[in-house]
Amino acid sequence: MDESYDLSIILSNSTLKCQSVWGCLRGLETFTQLVYYSDDDNALIIQATHIKDSPRYQHRGLLLDTSRHYITVTNIVRTIDAMAMNKMNVLHWHIVDDQSFPYQSEKFPELSKQGSYHSSMLYTKEDIRKIVEYARDRGIRVVAEFDVPGHTRSWGNAYPKLLVECYKRSQVVGLGPINPINNHTYEFLRELFQEVQNWFPDKYFHIGGDEIILKCWQSNPELQAYMREHGIDAKGLHALFMKRTIPLLADGSKAIVWQEVFDNRVPLDKDTLVQVWKYYWVAEMIKILKKGHKVLFSSSWYLDYLSVKWEELYEADPRQMVADVASDVLVEGIVGGEACMWGEMVDDRNVMSRVWPRTSAVAERLWSKDIERSPGELTHRRLEEHTCRMIRRGIPAEPPSGPGFCVV
Repeated sequence: MDESYDLSIILSNSTLKCQSVWGCLRGLETFTQLVYYSDDDNALIIQATHIKDSPRYQHRGLLLDTSRHYITVTNIVRTIDAMAMNKMNVLHWHIVDDQSFPYQSEKFPELSKQGSYHSSMLYTKEDIRKIVEYARDRGIRVVAEFDVPGHTRSWGNAYPKLLVECYKRSQVVGLGPINPINNHTYEFLRELFQEVQNWFPDKYFHIGGDEIILKCWQSNPELQAYMREHGIDAKGLHALFMKRTIPLLADGSKAIVWQEVFDNRVPLDKDTLVQVWKYYWVAEMIKILKKGHKVLFSSSWYLDYLSVKWEELYEADPRQMVADVASDVLVEGIVGGEACMWGEMVDDRNVMSRVWPRTSAVAERLWSKDIERSPGELTHRRLEEHTCRMIRRGIPAEPPSGPGFCVV
């Protein structure tokens, strides 16, 4: 996406020049933010100016989790509106997880029938089409995540044989991750992913790969025998699974994975995006970059840490973090990052205020060049003003910095 634009505001002849529709969308958003009310509220005013602008990072995303709590289509659309106001361009839709499976598959309808919270809490093909098109019209890509082999307990309600039985003292105590040695696993995933990718046309597809309960695999007699026979451990099973799963994606697809896939030495194409989310993130990014892979950064931008204030989110700059300690690494390999709104403690009633305006701090860091490393007085004022702007445009953003007011 070429999102650059050249905006000139002159009384006699104002112009907006851009190389693509995406740049025009960003320039129009800037134009709307330059307009303000006169002191008596009887006129709209815009000052003469010239702005030549483009994003610092290509990938400026927000992860929205709709499995731990169901988020309505109305609020997903409202989230997209807010993203456009903040010049973000990727909605990472973490649509299913252990807790529920709200994606209504046409090929495998039992997944949502038995895996969703309720029959009213589903995302149909029409819902997805609406969201994808609504986002595209605002210059936002929608990237779906179907996290495998872990985070799949809800899949087992309909298809328990997809998952591995976990043992304790020779007794089955529950179901764990997807079975990595069952050939039927990969046939099932191929069909499911084919359908999902038809509904989510972006060339990138997130297949997760994080937080696998390796102890479950280690406890299973069938997998124990397989590991002994092939001389591998549970991490080797993880690598085996990912090596067989990534090629199941449609031709021309590019994978996004969580960092554990890289850490477990799964062979990855150079254009695979590795999303860094755990501790010691600077060292992790350096390792990934030195192997020639591209990085998405999220470690400092977890919105479910409710005590984290927007100032801390603003200060996190992944390229600067790496450049400060490793001058021999090409930081351009960090293509961007994502703020992550995991859904354990948010639902339809509070998700918008938990995301905004804290994510605005992340959005400015990812878009703007030559901004201060720590937010000063002007940054505080700017966020206060932008919060009021979002509220006036229908986004129920929470107060960013304490006492204040918005004229709406």
